[in-house]
Amino acid sequence: MRHALPIFLVVVTAGLMVLSLAGPGRAVGTVGVASGSAVYGLTAKSDTPEHAIEHLLGEVKRRNWDNAFSAVSKTSGVDEPGFIQDWMGSNGSLRSFSGLEGFTTRPLHATNDDAQVRVRLHWTTPVGPIEESRDFNLVRDGDTWKTVWPKVEIANVPAQVIPVNYLRWDLVSGGAGDEWGAKNIDAPHVRIISMNAVELAEGVLVMGEVVNEDAIPAFVNVNATLVDAAGNALDDESSFDKIDHVLLPKQVTPYRIDFPNFNIKDVKNVRMDVKAALIPASADPVIGIMNQKVDSDAQGKSILRGDLFNQSGQPVNIPHVIASFYDNTGKVVWVADGYVDQALLPQSSQPFSLEIPRNVAARTQNFHVVVNHYDLDRN
Repeated sequence: MRHALPIFLVVVTAGLMVLSLAGPGRAVGTVGVASGSAVYGLTAKSDTPEHAIEHLLGEVKRRNWDNAFSAVSKTSGVDEPGFIQDWMGSNGSLRSFSGLEGFTTRPLHATNDDAQVRVRLHWTTPVGPIEESRDFNLVRDGDTWKTVWPKVEIANVPAQVIPVNYLRWDLVSGGAGDEWGAKNIDAPHVRIISMNAVELAEGVLVMGEVVNEDAIPAFVNVNATLVDAAGNALDDESSFDKIDHVLLPKQVTPYRIDFPNFNIKDVKNVRMDVKAALIPASADPVIGIMNQKVDSDAQGKSILRGDLFNQSGQPVNIPHVIASFYDNTGKVVWVADGYVDQALLPQSSQPFSLEIPRNVAARTQNFHVVVNHYDLDRN
């Protein structure tokens, strides 16, 4: 009898695991551990488009690449190494340091032989959680469904000589303790040239622009404190990564500071503080911002799109796009930022997109885009 309870628990546990694999509800959407071969040897049959894409993404999440690629249609224009690189990234890109944490699915349309499913991918990255929306096309293959994977375009940079003619500022420090952000030299003169506090569903947002008025580069950070009617500080926050921290002489950057769960009616004043430190810097790599335009996506959301072109001979591992949006009076009404998850190789381009809130898009008359970047060899 002393073995009866352990045996009973093992049988019940195994039964629950089988039921969880075959149970209903997967077509609504999946977050976290997705449907698929959650237990080795037990694979859900891809008998619907939703089951098929959930199976594929579940294997991608677990990085079972052979199983994931087996769910790709043979009519696709991609081989397994290209498929893996599409998910894993390369060249020190943000995707290389990211993991698929979960996803949700939503069917768009289906016939007897083909279907389209929209998937919201939830990534964990070193810069915080990132969401990505992708539409997947699927086709029937016998009694199962498979995903048609688009051909992966891999940048092929030919051998060439790129002339170096950019400006560069070196820092000759007075001692080992002054190698970064020198303290024995006057800090660069930077100034906040605009500030606008607004309330959105997320809370109170403080946004504007900062200029480096000096002839030397500066590392800049903006802090803000919300103050109530009695003069008490409600909260203080910094711009964190919603700013281009390294400003060359005369450069302007947008900034945005978020105060979640605050109401603008409780705020009487906003105290602003900008910090600047002298650092070595260079004007390389030069990143061109091409084909900028605002249009609508399939869901009717306003999107700022464009292309980043690396004009230098140095790779940019993680490009970071920051955009400021202005109304007809020139006031900053929104600041958006986003990371490009693929590396920007020399003499090559990558697309970017930033979502604009609906109430902001109706008021936007102009916008300005800057590019921050993180390079593994220099950051």
